[in-house]
Amino acid sequence: MANNKVSSDSLEKIASEVIGCPLCKLSRSRINAVPGEGQLSSKIILIGEAPGKNEDEQGKPFVGAAGRVLNQALEKADIKRDEVFITNVVKCRPPGNRVPENDERSICSQYLYREISLIAPKIICILGSTAYSSILGGKSITKNRGKIVERNGLKYFLTIHPAAAIYNKELRSVLNNDLLKLSKEIKKVEYNSRTLLDYRTD
Repeated sequence: MANNKVSSDSLEKIASEVIGCPLCKLSRSRINAVPGEGQLSSKIILIGEAPGKNEDEQGKPFVGAAGRVLNQALEKADIKRDEVFITNVVKCRPPGNRVPENDERSICSQYLYREISLIAPKIICILGSTAYSSILGGKSITKNRGKIVERNGLKYFLTIHPAAAIYNKELRSVLNNDLLKLSKEIKKVEYNSRTLLDYRTD
């Protein structure tokens, strides 16, 4: 039997709850909470660490310098930003852009997992070590970037956080190459899904 609470959920409802969320201490220092942004039909979810200064001011994810690096990498990979869903492990800016604490990640995880459940993406792209450790318990994103991990029926693609590539041109090429690989992977997943559907309808 369907759970009425889950079936009545929506991205708009989650965003509204995030914007008014009082559940952890970050709510007391934020200007704006930052819900995820994108379409319910998105095949890719990108998950970063937390909002920064620009995101806190505008209430939107990845609109600062890291967002510009991400946009350029997406464009090079022929992935349209308006066709992916972009969110963070925590939805409020930690003071001084510090790494989110464990209790903040834990409290905020309810919003992230509801976003993932609603969208049911083909691939979840993890951006950076904080998202990697929070979601998969991973330790080194640099050792594992470019890899695909499958867990609990979900497929994860690992890469660096765009913020790491702001001042390091070598890391920009790493991010660009990883997202190009992500683009190829999503096309492969979609091809396999269509092939399976065609097989079942023959």
